[in-house]
Amino acid sequence: MCLVKNCLDLENPKSSSFQEEEMGSDQKVHVFEEVAKHNKTKDCWLIISGKVYDVTPFMEDHPGGDEVLLSATGKDATNDFEDVGHSDSAREMMDKYYIGDIDQSTVPLKRAYIPPQQAPYNPDKTSDFVIKILQILVPLLILGLAFAVRHYTKEK
Repeated sequence: MCLVKNCLDLENPKSSSFQEEEMGSDQKVHVFEEVAKHNKTKDCWLIISGKVYDVTPFMEDHPGGDEVLLSATGKDATNDFEDVGHSDSAREMMDKYYIGDIDQSTVPLKRAYIPPQQAPYNPDKTSDFVIKILQILVPLLILGLAFAVRHYTKEK
């Protein structure tokens, strides 16, 4: 039993009181599972160099498009960020999206592959193969019809 008002739960270090107390009242330590849930265009968080950024307001303005940011969710995106070679102004811009730090002990060492979400199969849509075949056959049929009309009109 703890008699102090804001005591730490030492038996459960992942409790919210531990996370908030660890970094002070203005910064929060996020667990990986929580950050990984924010992986949509309208709610996107990234982990870069041990820090968590809510880049949702920046999605439309990112020069590489929102797909680049979405592909970096659910993992430590430090390598992705560094490989691109961002400018100093881009690094300074990150400060306004900073929302806390990541609890490094919750970040998996190797990311499990999660296949991208695909639209459900819709049998009403014509497949690309059929469209390509029609793009070839329709002009050939028109050409054949033109030759047939010319041939029959010449004999008369």
